[in-house]
Amino acid sequence: MLQYLIILLDDTSTSFCHYESARTEQRLVPLKTLRAGIRFGMMENLMIQYVYPDYELPAEYDELIESIDHSKIKPTRENADVWVTDDICDVKADVPVVWRTDKQGMFAHESDIIKTLTNVSRLNIVLTDIETFTDEYFDIYKALLSRLSAKVETMFVDGKSPQLNLLTDRMMITQMNNCGAGDTTITLAPNGKFYVCPAFYYADEKDCIGDLEHGLDIKNKQLYKLEYAPICRHCDAYHCKRCIWLNRKTTFEVNTPSHEQCVVAHLERNTSRDLLNHIRKHGTFLPDHEEIKEIDYLDPFNIVNRWK
Repeated sequence: MLQYLIILLDDTSTSFCHYESARTEQRLVPLKTLRAGIRFGMMENLMIQYVYPDYELPAEYDELIESIDHSKIKPTRENADVWVTDDICDVKADVPVVWRTDKQGMFAHESDIIKTLTNVSRLNIVLTDIETFTDEYFDIYKALLSRLSAKVETMFVDGKSPQLNLLTDRMMITQMNNCGAGDTTITLAPNGKFYVCPAFYYADEKDCIGDLEHGLDIKNKQLYKLEYAPICRHCDAYHCKRCIWLNRKTTFEVNTPSHEQCVVAHLERNTSRDLLNHIRKHGTFLPDHEEIKEIDYLDPFNIVNRWK
């Protein structure tokens, strides 16, 4: 069931996920389109998330945006509900921060990650090149997660409550909490058309799922639902974004993730398990939360025969 409507306010709106937006020419959504999009969101009882470009909008846009409950995803800290950045150095904010980086950038800024966790309410790290991971990088990533986990454990013991999506999310949730593109979330682009998510729009404007005039037209919409995902529906890496766009890009199936996406998610899952167990040695922590079980695989595809 749909819950969220993402509205891209411009072709140059910031990316907040794995995809890249290489567009540099501004195309601001027409006021008429924005107004119709807001009306669609109201009629469908959807929470609207505006994705901003890196420039100030005209006053009439601000007035229209504020006419309904919403959240703002912005490439700047000012008046943002979520701040997206590609530079983690000296980041301080009282709102969730999304840091988009590739694996080499993450490896190089380990100390900045720890520092940032003490200066923000929440840090989401989005790796933009998951599909390029190899066995060598899996090992490096696992070691990095282990070191970050030790630092986060110390922070918990000191009475702090750091939030890092790669480690703390899986400790807190008991069911899949993915992005939901095409199922719980759709995107409205500046051209007045709907897309599964912003990545589909930037990859191919023709790849739409309807428009404001005729409504939604999602082909094989059941494929975007968890129960129709043959691997993910059995998985307990609940924090995994289960990125629909990455799925299609790497496996040509929207409901089937790549080997790289699964292994990265399970390395995080296993480190979260260790972190939870270590924190509990210092006292009662999440007493009602179910145990994260030990597993003997990193890619669920390798154990599909157990589900038959």
